[in-house]
Amino acid sequence: MSYSPKINWDQSMIEKYNYSGPRYTSYPTALEFDDSFSENALLASIKNSKSRELSLYIHIPFCAKLCYYCGCNKVITRHKHKAEQYLEYLKTEIINRAPLFKDYQVTQMHWGGGTPTYLEPEQILWLTDQLKSAFNFVDDGEFSIEIDPREIELSMLDTLKVAGFNRISVGVQDFNKQVQKAVNREQDEQFIFDLIGRAKALGFVSTNVDLIYGLPHQTPVSFAQTIERTIELSPDRLSVFNYAHLPSRFAAQRKIKDDDLPSASQRLEILHQTIKTLTDAGYQFIGMDHFAKPDDELAKLQRTGKLHRNFQGYTTKEECDLLGLGVSSISQIGDCYAQNQKEVREYYGAIDNEGHALWKGCELDRDDEIRRVVIKQLICHFELDMAKIEKQLDIKFDEYFAEDLKLLQTFVNDKLIIIENRILSVNATGRLLIRNICMCFDKYFRDKARQQQFSRVI
Repeated sequence: MSYSPKINWDQSMIEKYNYSGPRYTSYPTALEFDDSFSENALLASIKNSKSRELSLYIHIPFCAKLCYYCGCNKVITRHKHKAEQYLEYLKTEIINRAPLFKDYQVTQMHWGGGTPTYLEPEQILWLTDQLKSAFNFVDDGEFSIEIDPREIELSMLDTLKVAGFNRISVGVQDFNKQVQKAVNREQDEQFIFDLIGRAKALGFVSTNVDLIYGLPHQTPVSFAQTIERTIELSPDRLSVFNYAHLPSRFAAQRKIKDDDLPSASQRLEILHQTIKTLTDAGYQFIGMDHFAKPDDELAKLQRTGKLHRNFQGYTTKEECDLLGLGVSSISQIGDCYAQNQKEVREYYGAIDNEGHALWKGCELDRDDEIRRVVIKQLICHFELDMAKIEKQLDIKFDEYFAEDLKLLQTFVNDKLIIIENRILSVNATGRLLIRNICMCFDKYFRDKARQQQFSRVI
């Protein structure tokens, strides 16, 4: 595989294919999860899984303030005792789930939310102690946590280091004060620089910064300034997400006025200049909305054809089962996906009554597994070796994917995909439309055409 990180912006092609589609953090997507999925099915998947490496995802749902754009599963409260109660239930779930994974080694852990740093330093240390007592952690794993820079002290980084975290992700979203005010997320710019600086000084091996484009009052000029400041911040990784304005689904978004949002053409201009500025500054375009410095592990693995993807996005670990703990968290184990109860009250009730919080999930059949391999390969590496896939999956590619290849023909005609010597390559123009290309291999999307349930591709 020859990897070229170049991206070519073609306005006409992007406008042609800019329709809704999944992000493919899983295949099948979470829309296929069903509440008929049982605990027995999960236990069977654990037993039959070929992996003995485990990634842990811990969901901390609490936030002190409401960010108006947010569509995450969260609880807004300043009553810290609610976190105490939650942690006790989380402890019960940990104690009950951990024995199922006694033969596994934990090589990755990620805390998301909500706001994991909503917890007090002693609570973070307590929870990591609970996890390390229950699971077998390797010494040199990847342990990351999401940080809200607004309501913490710099000393929180020292706590995180002691707890064993070696990677942080900081939610910045935008440096512009007018934008921050409009989404109720005002923050101290200098503190963010101090935070990243201290993380590097303490030896955190990777720093990630999250930005969002499409927020109220953003313009191509204002967001260009945010990107320039971010480059000065020099994070190892960057995520630049497209804001999905869905006020009918997320009540907080009703506080954002439609008239204040950038137009569709402005959004495209923002994205175009963001990709150009970041790649000119030396960042490698990983895919969709992710960038990394060339010496970052994500970038290196992509160049060698070994990048992977799961519910946390692009990841470095192959064949690693994922166990989600906490409200709404999702597990990916062997040939199944499983999701916990989405509301805190239901999560507590399930732990009390069942000892676990399983809500719904799905078991993959052979077709799902075949399509998952193909979609993951495309979304991580923009290339598909048909002969290699045939050998790996024991199929005849052209026969098995006859209908899919017909759907792909429009991308071939538009010279976004090149098929030569039975290798399908997505070119520098098509890479921005990789989600659309993956949709051609998605039987659920094809059968149900539910584009309106997803965010726009760009």
